[in-house]
Amino acid sequence: MTSTKSDLEGKYILERDVWADGPPHELFRQMRGECPVHWSPGMTEFPEEAGWWSVTRPDDIHAVSRDFKTYSSELGGVTVMNTGFPVEYSRAMFIGMDPPKHDRLKMLFQAGFTPKRIAAHEERIREIARTVLDRLDGRDSCDLVADVAQPIVSRVIGCFMGIPEEDDHTWAVLMNEMLGAGDPDLNPDGIDAIMEKMVPQLFERCGKLIAERREHPTDDLTSVLVNAEIEGERLEDHEIVMGFFLLVAAGNDSTKATYCSGMRALMEHPDERAKVLANPSLIPSMVEESLRMFPAFAHFRRTATVDTELNGAQIKAGDKVVMWYVASNRDETLYEDPDRFDVERNPEHQAFGAGGRHFCLGTALARLELRIMFEETLARYPKMAITGQPTYVESGFINQLKTLPVTLQ
Repeated sequence: MTSTKSDLEGKYILERDVWADGPPHELFRQMRGECPVHWSPGMTEFPEEAGWWSVTRPDDIHAVSRDFKTYSSELGGVTVMNTGFPVEYSRAMFIGMDPPKHDRLKMLFQAGFTPKRIAAHEERIREIARTVLDRLDGRDSCDLVADVAQPIVSRVIGCFMGIPEEDDHTWAVLMNEMLGAGDPDLNPDGIDAIMEKMVPQLFERCGKLIAERREHPTDDLTSVLVNAEIEGERLEDHEIVMGFFLLVAAGNDSTKATYCSGMRALMEHPDERAKVLANPSLIPSMVEESLRMFPAFAHFRRTATVDTELNGAQIKAGDKVVMWYVASNRDETLYEDPDRFDVERNPEHQAFGAGGRHFCLGTALARLELRIMFEETLARYPKMAITGQPTYVESGFINQLKTLPVTLQ
């Protein structure tokens, strides 16, 4: 079927049916080829939301990412939707700040996330992965999302943040509800529940940790937040809470998402899995291919500060500009046969952003976790197989599976 440019004019690309089976890769392919900076007038489910520009090619996303003066993270928030989450809370996280405040706050955490510091945690992360997999002994099947990925990533980020292990599940549920708030399975109460129920719970639970760290400081990242100073001033409580939320949410969702989709791809491509099983040294390359094909976050947003032009599109001051990593990571001009899962490709990609000030702080941790999780799972269950229909979280923001039923073999 031949498509025309008029097919894309006024296209509502964030409708539920468009994302029912995950990112609409065919639609993004068309947008890259015909209208790489595309205007969407809004979404029918939330008519109060303003329209936005979709950026789908790597070079354009790279340009937006590196020009914080023209494309602000602070002005309007970092996701395409404003509904449900006030921009004031977004601005309390360094992901929702512009320089210089962004740089000063992010720098407080840089020392804890250097590759050398992260590598020192390898033994502990491997122990966590093995402990979780040990719980499957005697079982014939499991859900790879709920039974393996979730408890591993929860405990890893819990260790970094100083969260007691018995609270891992509670924090995981809250993070899943907040980031997947549009999914009726994860959040049956609807988008309004973010402010009515979830944010108050976040402040209550985090407030207890803040009080404990003020009285008894430790070397965890929560203590870093509690004792942080920007220009000689301590962070306010809401800034500490939102900084905590950012780190826990990122730790909860990013690795879980890419691991589960990468494992699914291995099971659906037995020839590729056979390569990895025969040569485990391919696992780091497979990690990068999984990140390319299955970035944990489908998009992040900026807001134009001035009238500008991007690849022929006339962008007005105040317009939303949305960078679609699920599109740029499958660009035909960069990757041969981009929809093919190739464990030997070892690609560069934009799963962690596209450079600039907001490049992901946790890249070294995510890569280490993914490598260990793939290594330990494949060593334990080299013939694992999908036994039911995987389902996606209903979201145009978090790009992850909600269920992945498998047999253990």
